[in-house]
Amino acid sequence: MSDQTRTSRPLELDPVDQCPPGGRLFTLALQHVLVMYAGAIAVPLIVGGALKLPKDQIAFLINADLLCCGLVTIIQALGVGRFGIRLPIMMGVTFAAVGPMVAMAGNPALGINAILGAGIAAGLFGILFAPLVARALPLFPPVVTGSIIAVIGLSLMPVAINWSAGGQPRIRDAATGLMVDNPAYGAPEYLAIAAIVLVVVLAITRYGRGFLSNVAVLVGMGVGFAIAIALGKVGFDGLADAPWVSIVTPLHFGTPIFDPISIATMCLVMVVVMVESLGMFLALGELTGRRLSRDDLTRGLRTDGLGTLIGGFLNTFPHTSFSQNVGLVGVTGVKSRWVCVAGGAILMAFGLFPKMALIIASVPQYVLGGAGLVMFGMVAATGIKILLAADLRNNRFNLYIVALSVGAGMIPMVAPKFFQQMPHALETLLHSGILLAAITAVTLNLFLNGGRRSASAEAIEPALAH
Repeated sequence: MSDQTRTSRPLELDPVDQCPPGGRLFTLALQHVLVMYAGAIAVPLIVGGALKLPKDQIAFLINADLLCCGLVTIIQALGVGRFGIRLPIMMGVTFAAVGPMVAMAGNPALGINAILGAGIAAGLFGILFAPLVARALPLFPPVVTGSIIAVIGLSLMPVAINWSAGGQPRIRDAATGLMVDNPAYGAPEYLAIAAIVLVVVLAITRYGRGFLSNVAVLVGMGVGFAIAIALGKVGFDGLADAPWVSIVTPLHFGTPIFDPISIATMCLVMVVVMVESLGMFLALGELTGRRLSRDDLTRGLRTDGLGTLIGGFLNTFPHTSFSQNVGLVGVTGVKSRWVCVAGGAILMAFGLFPKMALIIASVPQYVLGGAGLVMFGMVAATGIKILLAADLRNNRFNLYIVALSVGAGMIPMVAPKFFQQMPHALETLLHSGILLAAITAVTLNLFLNGGRRSASAEAIEPALAH
């Protein structure tokens, strides 16, 4: 080995900071976009429907959503000043805010202007509150962190399962407006295509080499999409009518309304969002091999608030870090944050060029389902991996923490009406399995383990020293 080689090694970039060459960068970024696209456009579709907006205005909400998702993703992954955790993260609109926003949409005195006003205020709150949430890092030893991340993965599995079956088991009838059974749910061809996608992903993961193994999910979805097209299951309705370019103007719907109750509700949503994001950041730290400091977490959480603030001005809704893409990092092993920066640029392009976005939106859900099973399962597996660092063999209290926190996190998934008798104001808190798991795990750890020292706790301290 030459002296020059020895000298150059310390200068090698961390995998998180390495940027793949152009063609590979675009392909890897597109893979991230395809994984999160359905979730990114779902919220504006739901809220636009609740507001009874015409089709062109719902399309505007989607364009605004994609533009803002892309912009905030770039800030989060690239880092701008005191914002951005600088990890491979994609940002999107959070489902945690759907319930409160639909309630505001049904109030004629509030409507979309109150939703946007509450988002602006909640975004400011999130920016200011982020350092306090980051200070809670010492409360998250491996037994707590692993339990929460496992619940994040488990709570995503129903999404992938329903995708594989073709959507939701119950849908709203267009004629009556009532919820009815979805007659196409679980169709054999849907399940078969989802299975083919999964098999292709696993085959490439097992036998693929180099770049091919990095894009296993994208290739799998491409194969499934091609099969769906060949079977006549894909339609491109509306493509001819979609404009080539769409300009998103700030405050398109007029002056925001700052309603105190709506603002308080949305601030509560921001607390939920930041707790969930904290778990995802810790999962990404594990997947990328990067120890996260309090400052890192603060910058990441602060960006959730910034995204929500920007969203309020750009006619969209509260933002969060998308857990779907955390699983993709685990599946592909691609740790570069520049991939997500490029993914943000692609999302912004979709927001500006609706024809491009409509083509991507034509990918059937059952094609996404096969890939989703392995990606979301990877998030849960990461949580289990972190639990291996917890003292489960000698500390029986830790077993109680894992058992009860995972059980609490499963409540909203397996029994959606479990808390229906509780005050409506608590709905946002009680319907987040991730938040329930986090509260349970942190509380039980403090109660059962108290102030006892552990190797995991001591490992955290150097990262917090500054």
